[in-house]
Amino acid sequence: MLLSTIIMLTYAKDPEEMRAEALKRLLEVFGMEDPPHTKGLHKQPPQYMLDLYNTVADVDGVTKDPDLLEGNTVRSFFNKIHSEQIQFLFNLSTVAKTEKVLTAELHLFKLRQKATTPALHRHHFCQVNVYQVMDNRKASHKLLSSRLVPIHTTGWEVFSITHAVRAWTADENSNHGLLVTVRTLGGTNLDPNLIRFASGRDHHESKQPMLVLFTDDGRRAASLENSLKGNRRKDEHLPCQRYPLYVDFEEIGWSGWIISPRGYNAHHCKGSCPFPLGQNMRPTNHATVQSIIHALKLTKGIETPCCVPDKLFSVNLLYFDDDENVVLKQYDDMVAGSCGCH
Repeated sequence: MLLSTIIMLTYAKDPEEMRAEALKRLLEVFGMEDPPHTKGLHKQPPQYMLDLYNTVADVDGVTKDPDLLEGNTVRSFFNKIHSEQIQFLFNLSTVAKTEKVLTAELHLFKLRQKATTPALHRHHFCQVNVYQVMDNRKASHKLLSSRLVPIHTTGWEVFSITHAVRAWTADENSNHGLLVTVRTLGGTNLDPNLIRFASGRDHHESKQPMLVLFTDDGRRAASLENSLKGNRRKDEHLPCQRYPLYVDFEEIGWSGWIISPRGYNAHHCKGSCPFPLGQNMRPTNHATVQSIIHALKLTKGIETPCCVPDKLFSVNLLYFDDDENVVLKQYDDMVAGSCGCH
């Protein structure tokens, strides 16, 4: 799709107009109307998102295994309010209505307690409850998740809040945030100074509360048949094979909002598919028949088969959105894995 667009645009008269149109079409490939509006210097991306990106993608952003990621988009959000209670509010306005929320997780970093007391030593676990705030005025809450958490440890705790986030994305006015309570196993409240989760400006960015959404944006990969149409530019002297085609995000002015990769090799297919087609050209049965008919001149107007991608891989982008949240998105059919005659 990208190559055919560029070929079409070579007929434009104004180079600047051609470049603007090409970049607009490239944004459409990445599911965007405009580049995100960034504010220059960015905060450090959450380590969780960096680790997730490195798990699903190689150094060039190409997907290691398409089954590693649930859905094709992962979004991270930071808390928008600071309260004396353990209360959080996440702005989900950047989530498109077409996105299907598959899983939503609240990530909280449990800090070491400031002090120990005889009462605290009697307990090894506390009960952490996460509530959806239904109505601030009526103090109405709905229990979403409840787990036992070791008292004397530190680190990330993850709670599933999928049903609440689905409700918020369906009706953004229903988003009144989350409330977290910490109690003993007997049900009594614990002193907040004894069991603490990182929040607010008093703690490092890397430990801030975070909402993580795994979604599917509704875009389905085009069928291989559709992606193979129309590439009839052939080099008559070389057999069909794959060549490099590097997409440099810095060169096209996108490095300000794309975290990783800095670019990727899309590859492209070029070459002839002469009769007889050998197995090294990876021909389909249809291409073999077409090649024979062309060679025998049995039907007028039948061309030789085309050299096109016969295997396509997805690419992952880690980037800042308009609200400077970090998003990991997987895009299908972006890299020509191999070429063949079709």
